[in-house]
Amino acid sequence: MKKIELLAPAKNLEAGIAAINYGADAIYIGAPKFGARAAAGNTLKDIKELIQYAHQYWAKVYITINTILYDQELNEAEQLIHQLYDIGADALIVQDMGILEMNLPPIELHASTQTHNYDLDRIKFLEQVGFKRIILARELSLEQIKEIRKNTSVELEYFIHGALCVSLSGQCYFSQALGGRSANRGECSQACRMKYDLVDEEGKVIAKDKYLLSLKDLNLSGHLQEIMESGICSLKIEGRLKDSTYLKNVTSYYRQAIDQIIDQNPNFEKSSSGVINPSFQPDLERTFNRGYTDYFFTGRIPEIANFHTPKSIGKEIGRIIDIRKDHFLIETQYELHNGDGLCFFNKNNLLKGILVNGVQGNKIFPNEMNMLQRNAILYRNNDHEFAKELNRDQTRRKIAIDFYLESKDDAITLIATDENGISASVQHLEQVKSAKNKEMAISNLKKQLGKTGDSIYQVNSIDLNYAQAPFLPAKLLNDLRRKCLQLLTTSRIDSHKTPTSRLLIAHPKYPGKNLSYMGNVVNCKAEEFYHKCGVEKIEKGFELQKDYSGKTIMTTKHCLRHEFGRCPKEISTQEQDNKQLYLVDNKKRYKLEFNCQRCEMKIILE
Repeated sequence: MKKIELLAPAKNLEAGIAAINYGADAIYIGAPKFGARAAAGNTLKDIKELIQYAHQYWAKVYITINTILYDQELNEAEQLIHQLYDIGADALIVQDMGILEMNLPPIELHASTQTHNYDLDRIKFLEQVGFKRIILARELSLEQIKEIRKNTSVELEYFIHGALCVSLSGQCYFSQALGGRSANRGECSQACRMKYDLVDEEGKVIAKDKYLLSLKDLNLSGHLQEIMESGICSLKIEGRLKDSTYLKNVTSYYRQAIDQIIDQNPNFEKSSSGVINPSFQPDLERTFNRGYTDYFFTGRIPEIANFHTPKSIGKEIGRIIDIRKDHFLIETQYELHNGDGLCFFNKNNLLKGILVNGVQGNKIFPNEMNMLQRNAILYRNNDHEFAKELNRDQTRRKIAIDFYLESKDDAITLIATDENGISASVQHLEQVKSAKNKEMAISNLKKQLGKTGDSIYQVNSIDLNYAQAPFLPAKLLNDLRRKCLQLLTTSRIDSHKTPTSRLLIAHPKYPGKNLSYMGNVVNCKAEEFYHKCGVEKIEKGFELQKDYSGKTIMTTKHCLRHEFGRCPKEISTQEQDNKQLYLVDNKKRYKLEFNCQRCEMKIILE
């Protein structure tokens, strides 16, 4: 059977434990340094605690060391990798090929999506290098994924939910060019979430003050079975800066959806243990989102961006049907509450927000009235009661176990067997008295054994074997249960440890003899790696360049010609307008180039 992994993000220990408890089969989390979210570093102590917690459930923890590294950082990064291996990290997610030339421990390596895993030749090259897993580009369609799977055997990981980078990953230099904050160093300033004008070479304004590069959020919840059947083994949620409430909702939603597919398909199985039973009903629209899109999964579709706001809009809940002096009337099927945050787009397509101060049926009393518009579509971007519900819920993931207790001769034996068939046993060697009241003794025995408290276990059944019903004090039963479950946890962790072997890094022929600054080479070891792979000429990475003028600072599948009805593939020759297009902000003008053969747009710094 094929193991399917639900992979969730964690900005810290608390978020990581929440993701495990709400159904993640694996977690990815930032190391103390060198992660692609500079604001989401974690101590080795916290990472070790998360690893120990996750391994009880056979869940894995992957560590992101996926920035590019400067020469002076190489030794520190190498030492850190050994420390991460020593505390039990299951894999490293890396971008910089210089890491491959280090003295590495036998730890699994995953090629970050930052290594630009879009073209088949590139993916085949990384497979031959020795990566255990490749994290595919978000822009890939289902058909492209199938083609990659057909031509490779490496593990494949794919994003199914969360924020989208408008640029091909690892190929964005916008933030570095504007303010010296490198996206490849985990310091992205999110220039893509800013306003721009779109103008042509004659100065004609096609769009003004719009968030032209701000994509909606990815949501492939309607395509999970197709993704699983395509050959993807790990389904990834984005969000290493999101809090625990976000992870509770999103992770549990996908856990339930994936489990339904697994239950109906004998070819799939979960890659970790345990079940979750949250008290709330997960709903992706009731948590942070900028509006959702399938992106390019089914091919190019319209409106993958939200030109009007980069902020969360939440869930559509109804419309304003009338406006009174101090309240408005809403047409909705949902119940609103004090403290809810509502928003709507006004006649100028500007997002406006209000706070609910009072609710009386369909009468809503907001904190201000002057911006309201009749017939405006309302969204709830802060669901006050749902947020409270998420905060209150303290679901603990549970592993099902069966207890078998035998009273024989002068010994009591307790055996616990979990849902994966792992067993542990303890024995109490002492003559046991026979119970005077058999029914009461057996009832008490089952009651005490069933008290698993805040442990990770949940008793499924208790089987008893005795010639005469034994009388066992509660203290003895509790002690036997506690020791047995401790041994079971140790056995679980030991039985699921991945055997380690020497990490073998190969140097296959690179598909090309020249490497531009888009190869992101900024250290001597990365140069050494590519030279060993036959690359003859290597340009210094963008971060080491002194003059950015004329350079491509973003490559994206998001095409503004297409978005504004100017795609030459879709309109007649007579309708085509081939004037040069530019993005303009209050500081600079950026030239746009279009590669129609690859359906890509480039942004070039003038």
